[in-house]
Amino acid sequence: MTLKKHSWEISDNPEHPAGMAMLYATGMSDKKMKQPFVGVASCGYESNPCNMHLNDFAGLIKESSQDHDLTGLVFNTIGISDGTSMGTLGMRYSLVSREIIADSIESFILGHSFDACVAVAGCDKNMPGAVMGMLRIDRPSIMVYGGTIASGNYKGEKLNIVSAFEAFGKRVNGNISDEDYDGVIRNACPGAGACGGMYTANTMSSAIEALGMSLPYSASNPANSPEKLQECRDVNKYMRILLEKDIKPSDIVTRKSIENAVTVVIALGGSTNAVMHMIAIARTAGVDFTINDFKAINAKTPMLGDFKPSGKFMMEDLHEQGGVPAFMKYMLQKGFLHGDCLTVTGQTLEENLKDIAPVTVSMVNVIHPLETPIKATGHLCILEGNLAPEGSVAKITGKEGSSFTGPAHVFDSEQEANDAIRDHKVQKGEVLVIRNIGPKGGPGMPEMLKPTSMIIGAGLGSDVALITDGRFSGGTHGFVVGHVTPEAWCGGPIGLVKNGDIITIDADGLKLSVAVSDEELIERKKSWKQKDISDLQGTLKKYNKLVSTASEGCVTDKF
Repeated sequence: MTLKKHSWEISDNPEHPAGMAMLYATGMSDKKMKQPFVGVASCGYESNPCNMHLNDFAGLIKESSQDHDLTGLVFNTIGISDGTSMGTLGMRYSLVSREIIADSIESFILGHSFDACVAVAGCDKNMPGAVMGMLRIDRPSIMVYGGTIASGNYKGEKLNIVSAFEAFGKRVNGNISDEDYDGVIRNACPGAGACGGMYTANTMSSAIEALGMSLPYSASNPANSPEKLQECRDVNKYMRILLEKDIKPSDIVTRKSIENAVTVVIALGGSTNAVMHMIAIARTAGVDFTINDFKAINAKTPMLGDFKPSGKFMMEDLHEQGGVPAFMKYMLQKGFLHGDCLTVTGQTLEENLKDIAPVTVSMVNVIHPLETPIKATGHLCILEGNLAPEGSVAKITGKEGSSFTGPAHVFDSEQEANDAIRDHKVQKGEVLVIRNIGPKGGPGMPEMLKPTSMIIGAGLGSDVALITDGRFSGGTHGFVVGHVTPEAWCGGPIGLVKNGDIITIDADGLKLSVAVSDEELIERKKSWKQKDISDLQGTLKKYNKLVSTASEGCVTDKF
């Protein structure tokens, strides 16, 4: 079959001798020159377990491309390790890295006229960044997830990355010995793979599999498994199909497939970060899908996945019971998914799942039955009110209760909050307010896993709430509200709150409010001062100028 080929512009074009000469210089054969070029974008780097093995996967994908008469060529993009940067100024670059990944995939594939793209992604922002880049190039593309990490173990207790942060809180509170603290840190992450609970990495890999942009089982195959290696070998078989049929990301990412992805995220109990990432993917695809659409799906989708951080299980447990495809088969049979959506196999979602048995559900299993869900409606609540006129996101699983009212304890940086928790200055009943850390004010909207983990570790998890214009890690649990919009840096009401103001978080009524009159807020605005970020340069300065609000997905190319 004749393939639509873009790489002829440089690889087989007598009017472009320099491009041909440079390819010959790499040792490329005439056969490889005439085959479609597949750019293999690796987010691999050596300094975290989520990404340390990705270059090996990219090499395997390149090697297997020749079996399908394709020319795989590896290039690299970046990643920022959330676990490494959490609680430091480096965390400001995490969300920014999503845009850099998308920019670099777009720039490389179009800059070199490649025909297709495989992206190998590991940590949280890798996956949405890769899909956004693929949507921009709109050439046949597949995402390969690096896979989930195995559980750690110390003294018979199953561990994960959040265990390390919570151990720090216990240490501050004197509830753990130095020996056990060191034991937890050394054993929390036993090897390659992304954080093992239903945190942001596994949330987004599951969403992207449901979206149709990765192969079946990609989200749940463990990093160190024969299945993951076979997935890497199989990618080019399906890439050949996409090229032959000219199936592009724009054919796959539609309103209905986005609804599938969001439904899977909510039913599995996924991360709050999925809200902005799915909105960003939709905006990049040109699909009209807003925070209100997320709100509507949340209202009709029960939470079934009993995963950490609020539950018991890890992604490895779902893998043993059939993985994400088995879960999606159950949801499809129950009428929650659109089966006619096209996927990167060249077949529809329903066709992919035809011969797959649905997951076994029970009250003590990873997946609870629809008839007896963990929560009857979704856990990703979109709250509005006089503190969040343009929306905010709360992760309410039902274990925290449904409402919280208390006096504000205001902090203008994460470090101030961490210091207060460490020094036992946080009181039961308070609503901690961490502000000036939004998309523009951070800049970069850092995650607040360290303060929330310190709160849990200090034994205050059920006694205090936290709201912020920043984000939360997928590993966060407790009564927390993030993505408060407008953010403080833009003059939003969260920037006008004072210590002692009474704040109410109402998950049932979907309200986030402060007991201060509109007139008083207007008066306070007169003396409000914007956070000074005049010392910024480079990446963060550009991000501050370009980034949209959290409710608009924090994209940087819609202005």
